[in-house]
Amino acid sequence: MTFARRIIATCAAAAACAAALLVATQSSHDNAPHDPVKVADGRPGYVVEDFNYPGADGIKAEKGITLKRGDGHIVLADCSSGTGLMEVWSRKSEKICFRATGTSGYLALEIPSVFAVKGAPDHTADVTLTSPAGTPQEVKVAKGTWTPVGESADPQARDFALVEIRTSK
Repeated sequence: MTFARRIIATCAAAAACAAALLVATQSSHDNAPHDPVKVADGRPGYVVEDFNYPGADGIKAEKGITLKRGDGHIVLADCSSGTGLMEVWSRKSEKICFRATGTSGYLALEIPSVFAVKGAPDHTADVTLTSPAGTPQEVKVAKGTWTPVGESADPQARDFALVEIRTSK
């Protein structure tokens, strides 16, 4: 009889655990913030990377610059955080710094009234600017070098906005 009692006790404990698990699972689903989106066959949808810059709204409110999208290899950095940064100088914002990681990077952004860019010491950069009339200005920025851009490189001294940065090692 002891064997039969052990089997009954084990089954009762297993049933109690299963009931507790069922209750816990149900209550966690009730508190879930939202359910996953279902696709046509009833399975959850896929997560798709849209390459939008995280926290861009807060950065625009704080610094007055628009960070649109990129590949994650050019990120906004605190200019006092150290060396190895790309510096962008603008008449409408304080000095803005970026850290380039990896062998190449891409960032679409909008910084108005840019007049100089200092390249990071270990990455070259190709920057694209546009005037209010839509005139493009493409400039190569060497590693660790100050480069005039925008109004300081334009014969007519027009105002230019930085709209794109591409880096490479």
